[in-house]
Amino acid sequence: MSRIGLKPIDIPSGVEVKINDKNYVEVKGPKGQIAELLDPDMEIKIEENQILVNRPTENKRHKSLHGLTRTLIANMIEGVTNGYSKALEIQGTGYRAQKQGKKLVLNLGFSHPIELEDPEGIEVEVPQPNQIIVKGINKQQVGNYAAVIREFRKPEPYKGKGIKYTDEVVRRKVGKTGK
Repeated sequence: MSRIGLKPIDIPSGVEVKINDKNYVEVKGPKGQIAELLDPDMEIKIEENQILVNRPTENKRHKSLHGLTRTLIANMIEGVTNGYSKALEIQGTGYRAQKQGKKLVLNLGFSHPIELEDPEGIEVEVPQPNQIIVKGINKQQVGNYAAVIREFRKPEPYKGKGIKYTDEVVRRKVGKTGK
């Protein structure tokens, strides 16, 4: 029994949800709109300002899709009301980030700066040269783009240099000792 799948999703005021017969879910809210095609086997209904997700059978595939479908819809509603953000922190001498129009420019100790164009629906802020904030309404896209940025210089365990999430803990290792 899926505990997550059984929970109803409340639709906040100002959010409009449309579900067609093939489980194509469209969510419109104050921050924008998201649409996604979910598995057609799942039964999605709107009743009294709530969304209910039911599974047709008790087989393993339907059980695994039950909670997933409910969570995807809840994430869409959360995205159009509040949005999502991931904060990254840059550590290292000379490592910095800056914003030039729609481009993010990273200086990470390579022979050249790295220039990244902001993807559609994603907004990047650089409040300080060692901080990057990725914002958007799609949770998956925000996390993906933050991971792409982090991949250029992952934090290393000896000096802690690199790009890390602000809530990430880098386990430090002891270097070699000289005589």
